Parts: sequence; structure tokens; C-alpha cells
Amino acid sequence: MSHPPPPPTADEPESAGCAVHEHRGGAVAIDPAACERAAAIFRALGDPQRLRMLAMLRDSERCVSELCHALHDNMPAISQRLRLLKAERIVRSRRDGKHIYYALADDHIARLVTVGLLHALEPAGAGRPPTAVEGQPAITV
Repeated sequence: MSHPPPPPTADEPESAGCAVHEHRGGAVAIDPAACERAAAIFRALGDPQRLRMLAMLRDSERCVSELCHALHDNMPAISQRLRLLKAERIVRSRRDGKHIYYALADDHIARLVTVGLLHALEPAGAGRPPTAVEGQPAITV
């Protein structure tokens, strides 16, 4: 035999919509420092030009002049974007003679960029990411 739920206590106002005993999950511990760090990463990913650059770096490392040419932008602007992305540990660099090559820092960043772009390409209300036409990538920069 089912009993009706107890009336709300002073800590559970009736206007809240549901009582604590109706919640399905337990308490979730969320590290505030991790949330701040993740928010900084998402802010850095939030610029369309930086995102285009990151999409290029998903495939392979690139030098600054290569990024400038592909993105039709000047070296100071590209360098500034790369400096911010490096400060947020989104990209890493290596020097080879006069050239500095940049690549995504790790697979986590590659997945964030890929999933973000796939989600942006999804039609409103669709539940599945778009698929590539045979021989063509699903995402273009």
C-alpha cells in the first residue's frame, strides 16, 4: 500500500515544485575550481576565429604562417589567439628552427572542438549528428 508523501518542511517550500524525497539522484560533488577552469576553456573556445584555428589543428600541427595563410589573417592576430589558447592549455607548441608549430594539447580538446562543431551543424531538434558523405568530411572549416 502506497502512502502519500509527507508535507513539505520549512526547508522544503511547497512552491519549489518537488520535495527532496522525490529526487532520483544523490548529491553531486562539483569542484568549484574545476568549474572555473572549464569555464575559462569554454570562453577561449567561444571565439569563431579561434575555433576555426582549432578545427585546423585537429588534423595536424601547423606553423603560424600556415595558419595565417589558411585563415586569411595577419600574423599578430594569429599569434595573439595562439598565446591565449596556449595560456589556457588548449594548444601546445614546439620549435623547429625558425618555425613554431602548434597542435591541440590533447584528445580532450579535440573531442570538445569536434562535438561542438557537430552540434552546431545539427538541425534544430535533431538527435543525431550529421554524417559525412562518402569521401567528404562531415565538418568543414
